[in-house]
Amino acid sequence: MGDPVARNLWHAIVATPELEPGRRYATRLLGVPIELTAEPQGAFSARSGAQDLPVIERYGYVWTSLGDPAPLFEIPEFDEPDRRILNAGTLQVATSAPRCVENFLDMGHFPYVHTDLLGAEPHTEVRDYQVGTDAGGEIWATECIFYQPKAAANATEGQLTEYTYRVPHPYVAILYKSCAEDPTRSDVIALFLHPVDEETSRAHNFLCMVDSVNTDSGMRHFQQLIFGQDKSILENQLPKRLPLDPRAETPIRADKSSIAYRRHLTELGLQFGVIRSDESLVAG
Repeated sequence: MGDPVARNLWHAIVATPELEPGRRYATRLLGVPIELTAEPQGAFSARSGAQDLPVIERYGYVWTSLGDPAPLFEIPEFDEPDRRILNAGTLQVATSAPRCVENFLDMGHFPYVHTDLLGAEPHTEVRDYQVGTDAGGEIWATECIFYQPKAAANATEGQLTEYTYRVPHPYVAILYKSCAEDPTRSDVIALFLHPVDEETSRAHNFLCMVDSVNTDSGMRHFQQLIFGQDKSILENQLPKRLPLDPRAETPIRADKSSIAYRRHLTELGLQFGVIRSDESLVAG
């Protein structure tokens, strides 16, 4: 696997509660076979063949790397004591991790894919919003406003929802959105992508919510309904790797986040799961 950028990242592999003590979990990461084990004392180990891999447990997931990763990004809300924290489901998707991230950043599909939930006609306009990169190299999209009939599992009526998107990692997207229960705070939803290979991903749906009404199963059901609608769209999108050449797919104003994300991956030098400008743009 010749992409040093992807090798040196932390990757969320499995939700912590799913890795029981003594159980071994075998999968592939960046096309490389790996194995995770939950030790009886509560620690975790990871291996690829005869090689020990670094491993951490954070945000309710076990993460590992094939290289030498920098410290993992922070989600401060995770440590707030009244937050509901859960993995809302892990689904395998027959497409690249960057395709999944880009879809997560796209508001334009809400009325057509998530009809009567995250959007509805005639409220189809994506208002202008701001996109920039902070001093740490993370992409932020702010002032994202969109009408949503049911913005969250605990929403009781339609509302103009304010979104802030954050991309702290090439295969991670985080959403901060208006909280139905407490307008002074934001609910946090993230997609942690495990790139199994270049055209197969496992998508971990992370929730960090202010919600005293819904059960865990109710929150999971709502999020799985949303991602299930995205899954069929993603798996029919070609090419499955994300083209980085700006000429490959015609952008519009609503795609400002996508344009910034593709530029960011180009600048990082990421190769895994993308089609770089010097490659063929033939779908397949």
